[in-house]
Amino acid sequence: MRLRFLLPFLCLFMSVAVRADDLQKQQLRLIVLAPHLVESMYEIGAGDQIIATTDHSDYPQAASSIPRIGNYARLQIEKILQLRPDVVVAWRTGNPAEDLLRLEKYNINVVYTQPGKLEDVAEEIRLLGQITGRDSTANRIADDYLMRLETLKNRYNSAMPVSVFYELWARPLRTVAGEAWLQQQIAVCGGDNIFASIDDDYPQVSLEQVLSARPQIIIQPSTHGRGQPDKMDWQKWPNIPAVENAFILTPDADKVHRMTTRMLGEVESMCEGIDKARRFYASNE
Repeated sequence: MRLRFLLPFLCLFMSVAVRADDLQKQQLRLIVLAPHLVESMYEIGAGDQIIATTDHSDYPQAASSIPRIGNYARLQIEKILQLRPDVVVAWRTGNPAEDLLRLEKYNINVVYTQPGKLEDVAEEIRLLGQITGRDSTANRIADDYLMRLETLKNRYNSAMPVSVFYELWARPLRTVAGEAWLQQQIAVCGGDNIFASIDDDYPQVSLEQVLSARPQIIIQPSTHGRGQPDKMDWQKWPNIPAVENAFILTPDADKVHRMTTRMLGEVESMCEGIDKARRFYASNE
């Protein structure tokens, strides 16, 4: 995270905020450049300060009405300048770097976030609380998130490993590995990702590799609770233990793929599914 462009501004804001009885009178006009950041802003009560965002910012429902000024590939620089935001909150690797540099050259206050670990969700929320003067709410939410995450880790850290394949994308077949966000979720649940040792966080793999590994669980995320139309039809290979024993999990991609506290609830459900499979395989050894 980098605050170089905002630190002087934050100091001024915080000094004003301490004296103000009504923080709403000191609201900053924010442009927020990622769906997960928008979601977290609403969670701490700052959603109404967002004057523009990027495509796919659709949660909560109120976020769908926020004006759009670009997407992950391109930002509408002229439109952003016309809106004259007090702060632009950016996702370092999820927004076009050249466009962000252009904003800096126009003296726009840009705050960068880059959650890499599951724990970083809490730190990002604390930062958003500092920016918006909602420290108390943000700290409470962050503390609760970390407590739930630690409880989840403790519950499964010594559990019997079960082999997992995560279908991130079907054509070409792509999965998760290394330090990927979704790999960390599998690890929290005590799952043993069959491709975890690959250096690339999102490697392309072959169907033959999956079939030969014979995973006990397949995770096939859905979108908005619906299956992907081009997903792999694993029922064609009934000899895979995951298929034979009906352990194909379908977590909501809109939750697990976003770095928010809402993600953790879906991971808790995924852990329960993995643990159910674990008990089944243990009882049939």
